[in-house]
Amino acid sequence: MTNIYEEVRIALYGIWHRRWLALGIAWVVCLLGWLVVAMVPNSYESKARIFVQIDDVLSDQIGIGGDRKRDIERVRQTLTSSVNLEKVVRATRLGDKVTSDKQMEGTVAGLGKTIKVVSQQDNLFEISATSGSRGYSDVDNAKLAQDIVQKMIDIFREENLAGGRGEMTDTLAFMDQQLQDRQKDLEAAEQKRQEFESKNAALMPGTGGLTGKIEGARAELRGVESDLLAAQSALAAINGQLSGTPPTLMIPGAAGGARGALAQAQADLSAMRARGLTDSHPDVQAIKSQMAGLSRQAAGEGGPVGTPNPAYISLQSIKADRDASLIALQSRKGSLQQEIAQLSAQQYSEPGVAAEASRINRDYDVLKEQYDKLLRDREQLRLRGQVESERNAVKFEVIDPPTTPRSPSAPDRPMLLALVLVAGLVAGCGTAFAVGQLRSSYSTTGQLERATGLPVIGSVSLTMTRGERSEYWRHLKWFAGATAALAVVLALLMALEFMKRGMVA
Repeated sequence: MTNIYEEVRIALYGIWHRRWLALGIAWVVCLLGWLVVAMVPNSYESKARIFVQIDDVLSDQIGIGGDRKRDIERVRQTLTSSVNLEKVVRATRLGDKVTSDKQMEGTVAGLGKTIKVVSQQDNLFEISATSGSRGYSDVDNAKLAQDIVQKMIDIFREENLAGGRGEMTDTLAFMDQQLQDRQKDLEAAEQKRQEFESKNAALMPGTGGLTGKIEGARAELRGVESDLLAAQSALAAINGQLSGTPPTLMIPGAAGGARGALAQAQADLSAMRARGLTDSHPDVQAIKSQMAGLSRQAAGEGGPVGTPNPAYISLQSIKADRDASLIALQSRKGSLQQEIAQLSAQQYSEPGVAAEASRINRDYDVLKEQYDKLLRDREQLRLRGQVESERNAVKFEVIDPPTTPRSPSAPDRPMLLALVLVAGLVAGCGTAFAVGQLRSSYSTTGQLERATGLPVIGSVSLTMTRGERSEYWRHLKWFAGATAALAVVLALLMALEFMKRGMVA
């Protein structure tokens, strides 16, 4: 422990003995370091948060809901693509100095490193951008960072709210083209089947009888299917009329006038709902309020409830008749399909003809199934496109608008200035200590004894005259002043830095 203490004293004495060298090195290192720190440009960061609410109740209700979360995630990942970044460059001051494609590529590559899009939650995103160009002032860099984030928000809005409509139009055009191709193939397969049956009519049992029965059954089936569609449409129409017709009739203003007005209001409400108006519609809410007042008035009135509406009774009779017709047509369709299946199974006796007929029918059935599926998909896409055009399911909201940077995000200049001062002092002390180790001088008698291996009789202390002591204290004051000047310069640089920040704010 004594040896360590002695070595520390020797090291400190060597540094103090060469203190002017240490101070000079410290000044050189600090000045160079502070100059380098001053040349590092300030970087300003602007942030914004956006919220995307997914509310696709209508699409889910009618069974055409798409995966909106996946679409939003795709837009988030492609938001920093080269095309979008080029839009940002052209819309901000970054594009003022771009005159060639090569410069545009370099600017886009540098911009991509300064933009971050982070998903904080399922529907919450944070967009941040940093600007620290040497060609702009601190105020310009702060404004540029804010402009970049604002442009990114605009692109995000365009990608989510308007990006899918053109894609839907192209998809529908492609589906229509595929339907036309499948229809041609289906017509060719049907014609081939008819030609085959006509060509091989002599090889089939009951020529002119079984084939005619099958064709007659198929023709009747087509007629039944047409009648079935018409019956379904007629039933839907009568249901719509029935929903808008009141069951009873009352005359407002006579006995039971409030009851008549209430019945008329109920009929109006039924008509509104038949038109597709929901309970949140203002007209529906207004008539509901009117019905509540009429109900209280009708409760205090006497007299009859009302007379049955002949039109309503007539419509109910028509509805029952059409329900019966629809059930009969469905039953007839099932019977015809079963009859055709039985006739087709008994039609062929020759194996080769039967196999060829089976293959032709199988190809026709496959094409028919593909055509029907493609037709359903096309109608589903068309309905989805109409829903998205009438009512967009994505609600876009800016939670925190792009912030105006008040202080640089990088570098932390006050800390760097302080670290430079520490580095200068350490460099100066380290240089003085290293020089002391290279010199062949000894600070203590013990050090001399260990170095020579000879006993040391004694040492002569330094004796100074009054003039030398006065000179020593004067030099010591100069040293203290020069050392304090380092701290003063650091304080001035700190003050200048905070003044510059106040100019940005």
